[in-house]
Amino acid sequence: MLPTTLKVFDFSNNILGKIYYEMPYLSILNLRNNSLGRYLSSERYTSSSKTKLMEVDLSHNLIYDLSYSIFQGHLKTVKINLSHNKLTDVTFNLPDLISLKEFDLSWNNIGGISSQALLNTLHKLSKQLKIDLSNNLLNCSCKNLYFLQWMNVNVYMFIFKHKYTCQFDNNDVVNLTKVNDIVKQLEKECSSHTPLIICLTIGIVAVIIIICAGLIFRFLWKIRYLYYMTRHKYNVFKNIQSSETYKYDAFISYANAETDFVVKEIIPNLECDDNIKLCVHQRDFLPGQEITHNITNGIHQSRKTICILTRSFLDSYYCMFEFNMARMESIYSRNGQNILFLVFYEQLRPKDLPLVILELVQKQSYIEYPNDEQGNVVFWEKIKDAIV
Repeated sequence: MLPTTLKVFDFSNNILGKIYYEMPYLSILNLRNNSLGRYLSSERYTSSSKTKLMEVDLSHNLIYDLSYSIFQGHLKTVKINLSHNKLTDVTFNLPDLISLKEFDLSWNNIGGISSQALLNTLHKLSKQLKIDLSNNLLNCSCKNLYFLQWMNVNVYMFIFKHKYTCQFDNNDVVNLTKVNDIVKQLEKECSSHTPLIICLTIGIVAVIIIICAGLIFRFLWKIRYLYYMTRHKYNVFKNIQSSETYKYDAFISYANAETDFVVKEIIPNLECDDNIKLCVHQRDFLPGQEITHNITNGIHQSRKTICILTRSFLDSYYCMFEFNMARMESIYSRNGQNILFLVFYEQLRPKDLPLVILELVQKQSYIEYPNDEQGNVVFWEKIKDAIV
């Protein structure tokens, strides 16, 4: 605690590294030309919550930054000298400096004051406040435009304006005597850059989204196939042709409307006489498991996949899912060997068929179901040949 009768405390021109006193009655504090920069970046020089200090001199102290609350309780302070330091911005709190009239920030490295809240605080302080920013190289850039605009509005607060200089992004340095002209120039440049930057950003993002969407659409069924195979612990890159046996000879893909045809025609004609084993979802799918799991599992363990094509088949989500999973199985697990065989149970026009099915039709990987008894014999023989 400093003596209560002490009014002036002059410890200038020393090598002080730390100072911490209670000084509620001190009027003038002179700590000029010391080495308090590192200490004051995080600490205060007084523990007093309120002080009667009127003048504070912290010049020539190698100060790069100051503790946020360093001027807390300085309600009567009129003059603060922070000149000849290394400050690059004003980041400390100022609301308590309601009596401040002189704020010396000259001979620092201040490019501008970035905090809008702090600028608003300075504007609300004493109307007699004068700020000295001489011999600082201010930034004339879009980033610093708000400060320059604020400076232009409150130009009456600044003294020694003829010593203010400003550096543009191209390193040109100009005198800041005509702040208004420089602000107008920057407003024009920055406003012209902003739409360009926004348009370029939107354009780049749009291109990336389109490319990603195109890739996802292009490889949608591959992604889904890999997802389901990985999820159910199948190695889709293993060549299952190395295995000579499958659990099923054929996976039958059909819509519910064709259940009678499958039960009364396909199963009796293929399984009963020739010891062929079919995978039929109503009979062979495991209860309690997800349908997608059953589908991928059934296709993966079947030598062929036979699709009973009808309008109901084309309208069914799971029928088309089975078709596409079988197509992916052909491409990515069977070395390109076609395991799909199409049976047209109804007459369908080419324009009603999806392109992927139409491609298989053009490759002759299909057969039409006949309506006569003699044709039925040939039909079932061709089905057996396709499976075996």
